[in-house]
Amino acid sequence: MSLPSVSIIIPVYNAAQYLSQCLSSIQAQSFRNFEVLMVNDGSTDASQDICRSFAESDTRFFLFDQENSGVSVSRNRALLHARGKYLQFIDSDDWLTDNAVETLFHGAESAGSDLTVCHFYRVLENHAAQRGHIKTDKLLTRCEYAKEMMKAPANYYYGVLWNKLYRRSLVENAQLQFDPQIKWGEDFLFNLQYLEHVRLVSAVAKPIYYYRKREDSLVNSHISLRKTILMKKNTFRAYKELYQKLDLYEEQRGHIFGYFLSAAVDGAITPLAPKLDP
Repeated sequence: MSLPSVSIIIPVYNAAQYLSQCLSSIQAQSFRNFEVLMVNDGSTDASQDICRSFAESDTRFFLFDQENSGVSVSRNRALLHARGKYLQFIDSDDWLTDNAVETLFHGAESAGSDLTVCHFYRVLENHAAQRGHIKTDKLLTRCEYAKEMMKAPANYYYGVLWNKLYRRSLVENAQLQFDPQIKWGEDFLFNLQYLEHVRLVSAVAKPIYYYRKREDSLVNSHISLRKTILMKKNTFRAYKELYQKLDLYEEQRGHIFGYFLSAAVDGAITPLAPKLDP
């Protein structure tokens, strides 16, 4: 039996309202050689049933159940079972464009890159706006990508998992995991740690992901000033360590300290943003 090219990892917790759209968007992908690892993190709604339905009807979908332990534990569990050459992470309340996996896979394979990063759509209600920091298709070295990051160090484009493709062997060889003790910004820290081991980065100026901005989300409703400061300190420390290892710290020092003053940027929805089709 041939191995999948991409392992798609989805932590699931009480996402029944959006989950079918998310999973259906994966089933509809133009690229077919993938597996989907759904980790049900103790959901109390219909999420488990929805996941089970997809697992029973599509042999590429696999369901893992656990007591509620958090998104980091969920992702770490999926990493133990992933078989793909590459790793892709999706949030259960978002969805993909039809050619998302194909775009990411081609970006990685055509250049031999260890990290592929794409644009995304930020969605609020039924309006969407395209977002992405590197505006043209580029192949960058690790240092070149790090310099681009410092132009917008708090931008979602660099910090989140879901607009990227990762090489699984690199994650495993470096023994990278998500820190269960960190409740916010764990994805940003993972990206900074991963970047230490990257050789080449493919930047693709094409949106492949619909990120749903929810007013009732965890980040919007439960993040205190104290937690925000703690997350900033953790990320600043990781930034400093990375740029010291890349011998870029003195050159980028001002930008790195500027990260403390920058707000998380996921792109605002304006009245002119295009309306999504029903």
